[in-house]
Amino acid sequence: MEYMTVKEAAEKWGISDRRVRMLCEHGEIDGVIRKGQSYLIPADAIRPVDGRSLRHKKITREVAEILARVDAKRAELNRRRPLTEGELERLQQEFLIEFTYSSNAIEGNTLTLKETALVLEGLTIDQKPLKDHLEAVGHRDAFLYLQKLIEDNVKFSERIIKEIHSLVLIDRPQDKGVYRRIPVKIAGAYNQLPEPHLVPEKMEQLVKEFFKTKLHPIEKAARFHLEFEGIHPFIDGNGRTGRLILNFTLMQNGYPPINVKFSDRKRYYDSFDVYFRDNDPIPMIQMVAEYVEEQVDRYLRILA
Repeated sequence: MEYMTVKEAAEKWGISDRRVRMLCEHGEIDGVIRKGQSYLIPADAIRPVDGRSLRHKKITREVAEILARVDAKRAELNRRRPLTEGELERLQQEFLIEFTYSSNAIEGNTLTLKETALVLEGLTIDQKPLKDHLEAVGHRDAFLYLQKLIEDNVKFSERIIKEIHSLVLIDRPQDKGVYRRIPVKIAGAYNQLPEPHLVPEKMEQLVKEFFKTKLHPIEKAARFHLEFEGIHPFIDGNGRTGRLILNFTLMQNGYPPINVKFSDRKRYYDSFDVYFRDNDPIPMIQMVAEYVEEQVDRYLRILA
C-alpha cells in the first residue's frame, strides 16, 4: 500500500497539518500507521468530514456517522477528475432505466427491467398493457424534466410537484397535476390520510417547512418524502412522484440520485410504518443515506 505524510495529506485535502494530525490522533482516518511522532496515511484515504460542519445541523445521533461518511466520500469524488460526457451519459442512461423499472414495479407495473429498457427505446412489448408502457415513458420524461430543472437552478415549489406528477400520470390526463378530491385509504397503513379539503393547505405548509428546516440535505429529503407520502395528495402516482421529488432534493444539493430497488420494497414500506406508528424517521433516513453512499461508491470505483 502507498502512503502519504501528514503534510502531503494536508495539501491534498486543503486543510492544515495540525488538523490532519488531530484526525490521525483521534483515529478518524482508516489505515493510519504511527512511526514515533509521525503518521503515515494511506494514499487513497478519504478526508473525514469536519464534525464542526455538522454542528449547526439537526443531525440525529443514529445517522450522523453515515451522513458524515457520505459527505467525505462525496468530497473525494468531487476532487477526482470528472467523467467524460460520453461516460456520464452512459451511466445516467443505465440509472434511468433501473430507476424507472424499480419505481414503477413497486407500484405494480409488470414490465421487467429488460422490457423497461426496450420500451424506453420506443419498442412495444407484446401482451403487456398500454398502461405499463405509458408509465415507463412518463417516469422517464419526469426524470429528464428534473435534470433540466437542476441545470436551470429552478427553486423547488408546489408547481414543480404538480408538473412532475403530470408527467408521471401520463395515462390519466384527467387526474394529472390535480390534488385529490375524494378520501383515500392505504390498506394496512398506520397513518390516517387527511381529508381532501385539507390537502392544499397541508401541501402548502409542507413546502414552507421544507425551506425553514435546517437539516442535513439527506435527512431533509428523507423527512420530506415521509411527510409527502403521508399526505398522499394525488389520487394516484404518489409513490412515483414522491421518489422523483426525493431525487430532486438530493440532486439540488449535489448528491447523486438514488434508486429504491424493487427488491427492497418491504424495508421501504416498513420505514413508513415505523415513522407513522412510532414517529421515528431514522429507518427512512438510514435507507436513503445508504443508497446515496452506494451511488457515490460506484462513481469512486469507476474513477479509481
